Amino acid sequence: MAGGGGAAPGSLAVHTPITGERLFDVAVTDAAGVAAAVDAAHEAFLRWRVVPAPVRGALVRRFGELVAEHANDVADLIGVEVGKIRSEALGEVREMIDICDLAVGLSRQLDGRTMPSERPGHRLMETWHPLGVVGVISAFNFPAAVWSWNLALAIVCGDAVVWKPAPGAVLTASACSALFARAAAELGAPVNLNVLVPASAEDTGVLLDSPRVPLVSATGSERMGTRVAPRVAARFGRAILELGGNNAAVVTASADLELATRGIVFAAAGTAGQRCTTMRRVIVHESIADELAARIATAYANLPIGDPFAGGTLVGPLINGAAYEAMARALAQAVADGGEILAGGQRRPSNASSYYAEPALVRMPAQTDIVRTETFAPILYLLTYRDFTDAVALHNDVPQGLSSCIFTTNQREAERFLAADGSDCGITNVNIGTSGAEIGGAFGGEKTTGGGREAGSDAWRAYMRRATNTINYSPDLPLAQGVTFA
Repeated sequence: MAGGGGAAPGSLAVHTPITGERLFDVAVTDAAGVAAAVDAAHEAFLRWRVVPAPVRGALVRRFGELVAEHANDVADLIGVEVGKIRSEALGEVREMIDICDLAVGLSRQLDGRTMPSERPGHRLMETWHPLGVVGVISAFNFPAAVWSWNLALAIVCGDAVVWKPAPGAVLTASACSALFARAAAELGAPVNLNVLVPASAEDTGVLLDSPRVPLVSATGSERMGTRVAPRVAARFGRAILELGGNNAAVVTASADLELATRGIVFAAAGTAGQRCTTMRRVIVHESIADELAARIATAYANLPIGDPFAGGTLVGPLINGAAYEAMARALAQAVADGGEILAGGQRRPSNASSYYAEPALVRMPAQTDIVRTETFAPILYLLTYRDFTDAVALHNDVPQGLSSCIFTTNQREAERFLAADGSDCGITNVNIGTSGAEIGGAFGGEKTTGGGREAGSDAWRAYMRRATNTINYSPDLPLAQGVTFA
């Protein structure tokens, strides 16, 4: 393995957060290369769109089989590149397999509706057609799953994909793309249905601006979304945005605290706090706040932190030094705002180039600006409430709206949290944490989370274009709304 230092011109240095060591350099696609990738994917789309959807599903089925065959290898790369513990890395690979299963079923169910026509001898219906090239911009924390969510649906919908992976996850992206290319070759599908472009943010602009890319699915920070969305919208393109999350649990006085503690600790500390669905806030009834805080602090003190490949490790490294510095700044600001660090927050000794941090629990006197800001690190802010209506208002008083949950044994409280005047998030759970969404449901959130939806339910519709059709099977030509023109 190579040592430290910067990458050569036109290349990207690949590091592992486990040790901070530089592994090697990979070539970067420039703007011209991104444009060529879009053109190649567009040509593949023109051929793929007329292939019957069940045949398209067969390609996704074969890709899922190959992922299953190489699950350990893909999980190894995820662990090396982003520092996920073994069970979480394998869980991400499982998501890839599951979305393929879902998409194969969809390939025989891309259905439209038939509606009553107001005109005699007429039929009103809708049909769904392939859309075009889908640009996928993925983040480091799920280097394979997010792409697969988009790819599997795009392929069965008749689209092609151009994939811009996170700079720190090119190895995983290359391996996954190779598996898909193998599946495509085995089944005789067009080449370039998926084109990988490890480009810089600047050169990725070609993907955002190209009229040949009708849909861009972008996963990342809210700041990234503010750059992506206007550029895509300026050319009347579509965007699926999966951005920030400031996810919270409301813990009521009736909650099962053992259950709540387990759900909170995984959601807050899993993946070293580097999930978009990571729990960042706990809003707990004042009568049980001290007990819940003590339970979480005890659990945090016993979390094994270290090498993600070591047996028993539950918390791996932060992705890089910038992530740890952001965590340290947020904790300092929280203390300046009157907060008290009840547990964790320290960097664990390893070496100068890797960053292992203890998940932090911070009791706050109020929901200050730092609490309302997503810090992509394992910081959990604890706030208290007295009245349930105030708890819901506090929960919703953040810019983001991705995932939420309530721990309660009171059905009224649970139903209230799920109601129109309850949680304003795209994902709302009862007696389960904010992390761990299943493939069968649509994934995404509201407000500055971006409003996009991926994975299950009817998320597939975003990858297709809708046509409303009127068929006249009568000898007459009546006009709608009773209009006469004769």
